Amino acid sequence: MLAIVALWGIPALIRTHGEFFAVGIGRHVIGRSFGAMEGHGANSLAVYLLLLPFYFVTVFASFFPWSIKLPSLSKRLWSGRDKIDSYLLAGAAVILVIFSLVKTKLPHYTLPAFPLLSLLLARHCVATERSWKRCAIVTTCVYLAIALVAPPFAAQFFPAAQLYRESRDYLRPEMEFGAVGYTEPSLVWYFRSRVKGWMTTLDADNAVQFMEKGGPRFVILPTELATKVYPIPPSTWKTFSTGGLNIAKGKRADLTLVLKPD
Repeated sequence: MLAIVALWGIPALIRTHGEFFAVGIGRHVIGRSFGAMEGHGANSLAVYLLLLPFYFVTVFASFFPWSIKLPSLSKRLWSGRDKIDSYLLAGAAVILVIFSLVKTKLPHYTLPAFPLLSLLLARHCVATERSWKRCAIVTTCVYLAIALVAPPFAAQFFPAAQLYRESRDYLRPEMEFGAVGYTEPSLVWYFRSRVKGWMTTLDADNAVQFMEKGGPRFVILPTELATKVYPIPPSTWKTFSTGGLNIAKGKRADLTLVLKPD
């Protein structure tokens, strides 16, 4: 396991000058464990306690359609189980409990438990029901169809995708880029296909300083803020504005890209 992780972990540490560990572990593991990040979860004690059973409820949607058999599986395991059952059950329980205690919550965090739950179902339910083979085939086809159709359809509502389409003719590999108030992964997915520089997280104060540095660069910021920071941008600069849905937060996002060609 360590060897596999080291194959990409060590180059990532070197390439990012240690930021991979500081951000990847410090922020996205430790930070998400002790605080609700990006609005996913709650920092108040009352809401935190209320959300403790979050994954035990959402599993019925995220593990569908196999989740319909979880109640009967629980009954079978309660009445009797062998050592393999105990091993699989303990592994799934550890994952569900640990992420239930973590303050930041998203349904996909517990995906590592799904192979264990699948093996439990295969041992006790699938082997005794022939209809499960047909169900597995149908489910696979449906999920593949959703995976092929849904992302292209949903992309038209992503502000990052729209900004990329509008500005891609002006993007160059050597550009640096930053973002203010909107740091969703979709920015990296789209813009790093043409721009090799890392995305820099900025605030309203240092966004101006970022754009004053030498070399081609661009910054993405809320449109309302962009009109205040750059009411009249230099004539050689380009601006692109669009609006869309921030899926992660479930609300509209109006963004403006300010680009300095050189």
